Amino acid sequence: MRMAHRYFASAIVAALFALVCLPVPSAAADPKVVMGGGAPIVIDGETMCTLTAIGTDRSGEMIGFTSAHCGGPGAEVASESAESAGPLGVMVAGNDNLDYAVIRFDPAKVTPVANYDGFVINGIGPDPTFGQIACKQGRTTGNSCGVTWGPGQDPGTIVMQVCGGPGDSGAPVTVNNLLVGMIHGAFSDDLPSCITKYIPLHTPAVVVSINAALADINEKDRPGAGFVPVPA
Repeated sequence: MRMAHRYFASAIVAALFALVCLPVPSAAADPKVVMGGGAPIVIDGETMCTLTAIGTDRSGEMIGFTSAHCGGPGAEVASESAESAGPLGVMVAGNDNLDYAVIRFDPAKVTPVANYDGFVINGIGPDPTFGQIACKQGRTTGNSCGVTWGPGQDPGTIVMQVCGGPGDSGAPVTVNNLLVGMIHGAFSDDLPSCITKYIPLHTPAVVVSINAALADINEKDRPGAGFVPVPA
């Protein structure tokens, strides 16, 4: 019996030792990438633009927007600040005339936020009127604010005294923290698009109305229909 007890005790010790020596599970994979309006994005690994906003559509898909001239349907979208994470989404629809593109993000890879780097989007606002102060957050020129001049020459556009540069395409424009549009381009080539050391004036920016873009998406029942920004 004593011999049996000895063998039994030895077996227990060996089993415990094996458990202790088991390899520790590796840490979880890289965390999700935080994305929100104003985040720098890379289209197909080469074109730098800015994410307008992120949220969900009526189908429950995670949806974002940027400018259509950044890329077309099928183009892969990554984060410039976390390119090692690889593609986070793909462009699934767009309108070249209104210059908007719809991005479907992978919720397994993305954490959507309403406040990205201090730029807050608390919902969708009405098209601003003359004199209202609008602010934008772009990948290249950061934050800038200026007065609203009024409707642009092209349908669905607004002219605002905010600056922009290459890479700012798609940048969100807000009034009182409500999304009203996305940067399309410069109003004129006669002045710089932002204030420089020697020229204290810059051309206004042409902004695509987010309401015009969403109306077009809803009318055509495209991905993004019923879009609601992620809540703050």
